Amino acid sequence: MDSLSQIVLGGAVAAVIAPAGHRRAALLAGAALGTLPDLDSLPIALFSDNPVTLMTVHRSFSHSLFVLPLVGWLIWWLFKRFGNGRVAASPVRWFWAIQLALVTHPLLDAFTVYGTQLWWPLRPAPTMWSSVFIIDPLYTVWLLVACVVAWCLRERVAAQRALAVGLVLSSAYLGWSLLAKSMVDREAERTLASMGLGDAPYFSVPMPFNTLLWRVVAMTPSGYVETERSVLADDGPLQFRGYPSNVQALREAAAVPAVRRLSWFNRGFMRAQVQQGQLVLSDLRMGMEPDYNFRFNVAEQREGRWQAIAPVQAPWSMPIAGWDGVRQLLAVMWHRIRHPSPVPIRTMLGDSVVPPAPRQDAGQVAPAQ
Repeated sequence: MDSLSQIVLGGAVAAVIAPAGHRRAALLAGAALGTLPDLDSLPIALFSDNPVTLMTVHRSFSHSLFVLPLVGWLIWWLFKRFGNGRVAASPVRWFWAIQLALVTHPLLDAFTVYGTQLWWPLRPAPTMWSSVFIIDPLYTVWLLVACVVAWCLRERVAAQRALAVGLVLSSAYLGWSLLAKSMVDREAERTLASMGLGDAPYFSVPMPFNTLLWRVVAMTPSGYVETERSVLADDGPLQFRGYPSNVQALREAAAVPAVRRLSWFNRGFMRAQVQQGQLVLSDLRMGMEPDYNFRFNVAEQREGRWQAIAPVQAPWSMPIAGWDGVRQLLAVMWHRIRHPSPVPIRTMLGDSVVPPAPRQDAGQVAPAQ
């Protein structure tokens, strides 16, 4: 999640546990602890300029549920032994305030699609519950208000209540996001099965800043299919659009280290293209067709074989730019949330809002717009 969400979550968790007389100190300490795991980008960048490494090592050791409790214990012990007396005065409360301010960071990150290595140094695929977008105001606002109220009211009982309410409402929003995702996934599985893709790997992820409009992507033998789903406006089968991927090149380059690493990290949700003799892999989880946040040149063809190259991250061609672009995106998404349409969001951004088009029968794949 974004830094503000992690700051206010850490602050709220620490302040609701710490003694009332320590509330402001707990808000500041929790905010710092809520930010700490994301500082992993600094040491990674010192030791490597490989963009694949930078992407796939982020949210690993500093987000591990094996590592963070030890870090929390060390911080607690140091402040208990050498601090200004607050931790020593209430060691049990501060122990849990520190521990939970740290541990809730990777747990919140796991609700996004990026992937969080909760069990590092073990190597299961990164956890990606993908039920909230990386920035979601309806999650953050309750915690932000609670922290502001608690800062102003200090030791008063109302400050404790505000923090508890903020945590309950933000947690309830996460619960709603999982419920909305389950509704989308249920229909996605039904539609994919009717298309003969019942065993196809797929994922669903909310569109920016909301949990009412979702994007669903499934891998196929020749590429992938994609659609959007509004939990308010849409019913019946999903209307997928098909896109090609160079699956043969991806298979042939499977032994290239960057290909192996990315396949593990994103669970194979990649588009493969050959451009000017080089293999370009795009992470389908983040972005908007045909523009994706993470695209890497990872191999080139020599003497009929794919050979590893130093990975290069291609620039992201943002479909929108500036505040005008953000306002346009929000307008288009709000329209799509309320109206069923097979037209891709990317196309709607280029053509403004378009009227809903007739639905297709289940099992059909529309050509790419």
